[in-house]
Amino acid sequence: MKLAVFDCDGTLIDSQVNIIRAMESSFQRHGLAPPDSHATRRIVGLSLVEAMQALLPDADYDLHLSLAEDYKTAFQRLRADKALDAEPLYPGIRSLLNTLDAQGWLLAVATGKSDRGLKLALEHHGIHHLFVSLQTADRHPSKPHPSMLRAALAEAGAQVDQAVMIGDTIFDIAMGEAAGVRSIGVDWGYHDAHELMDAGATHVAETSNHLLALLNG
Repeated sequence: MKLAVFDCDGTLIDSQVNIIRAMESSFQRHGLAPPDSHATRRIVGLSLVEAMQALLPDADYDLHLSLAEDYKTAFQRLRADKALDAEPLYPGIRSLLNTLDAQGWLLAVATGKSDRGLKLALEHHGIHHLFVSLQTADRHPSKPHPSMLRAALAEAGAQVDQAVMIGDTIFDIAMGEAAGVRSIGVDWGYHDAHELMDAGATHVAETSNHLLALLNG
């Protein structure tokens, strides 16, 4: 048995346009200057409240909660306006997933997105059916806590030495480390390759074909 657990935003789907728009909207509703796009990209992968805490470490918890809720509302509004078209799959991802599925890999997702948001994104791209386990921030602590990854292992019936965590941020890699699962980084997302290696990634893939070769190496 082989289990590949993917992060979503920054790994499977390029959703940065909507993430930045929603973050700007949530801050503006509170009369706050929005973070610059680089700061927003740095916190992708964390659950929303933890992301707001990282962006505004001196603010109180109630404001973090309110910003997180406003972000959800803004993100849902963007999607109602057909903004899912602004969230493409990264090049080669569809082919990669289909190839792994045909090779007998089990596929899963561990993401800071909500259940609803993940389902919409995967169904929009017609890949929802490929995954045997979908773990989100609705039911788990934020990355890098290993809860999501452990649940994916349990749901797939896989052992830690049969699995690999694949992600674009240090939060993904640290989650793999915490769960005792090998991690591979991808360099097309939000954190740099050297950061991923420093966090414990065994390799960093440069393309989807490179990732396929690493998984089957």
